[in-house]
Amino acid sequence: MEELLSKVDSGPDSEKGENGRLGIVGGSIEFAGPPALAGLAALRAGTDVAKVLTSEVAIEVVAGFSPNILTNRFTGDVLTADSVGKVASVAAWSDALVIGPGLETPHPDAIEAILERTDVPTVVDATAIEPALGAEFEGAVLTPDSAEVERIEDEHGSLDEFVRATGAVVVSKGAEDVIYGGDDRYVNDEGTAAMTVAGTGDTLAGVIGSLLGQGLGPVDAARLGPRIVGRAGELAADEYGTGMVATDVIERVPAAIESGG
Repeated sequence: MEELLSKVDSGPDSEKGENGRLGIVGGSIEFAGPPALAGLAALRAGTDVAKVLTSEVAIEVVAGFSPNILTNRFTGDVLTADSVGKVASVAAWSDALVIGPGLETPHPDAIEAILERTDVPTVVDATAIEPALGAEFEGAVLTPDSAEVERIEDEHGSLDEFVRATGAVVVSKGAEDVIYGGDDRYVNDEGTAAMTVAGTGDTLAGVIGSLLGQGLGPVDAARLGPRIVGRAGELAADEYGTGMVATDVIERVPAAIESGG
């Protein structure tokens, strides 16, 4: 993993923006925190600028989460086709895109249209996964939990078949994360049972998005991201035990990277 980390190590002469700009699309009235967590996690992983495009009802919460995160809003409370153009503008600004954290019932046509118009590496997370199953996934990283894996398997038979048919890279999250990249399979056993706390999936999406924006390929980002977040979770659990929260994990992402992931 040190070899992968060396690919995103900032040089002494790097300037603002050279370490990646990440766009994040997510957030709703019930789930306002997830896109902000993803943005802060990306910054802790080395991204220079993180911008969240969120719903009208969530923007005040997202904007108030951290002054380090840029914010804008899409039209209405739910992501629909009316906001595809605005998302496309954020994607054009970005080096990588994360779509899904905290989105509530996004319209399937909107998700598919966004993926079709997006040329940058993309992480598809949470409620964006199921509506996107008919889209093109070449070069995209999906981060499903067990319930979302079941939906993919209902549609495609198995994760193996899905990956081979679509070209997607999949991080199947669980007690051990399994990464599917083409014909290769990788297992991440870094982490702790305390990471079942809400928000660690959003943290992972932000870190993988950050790595994509810093230039790692989809498979490498999908392999390294879970290692970094898992190690950060272990460091947080050492201090807080089962009482840790997602922001505790995020704060320890730099230390996890420093330790070699």
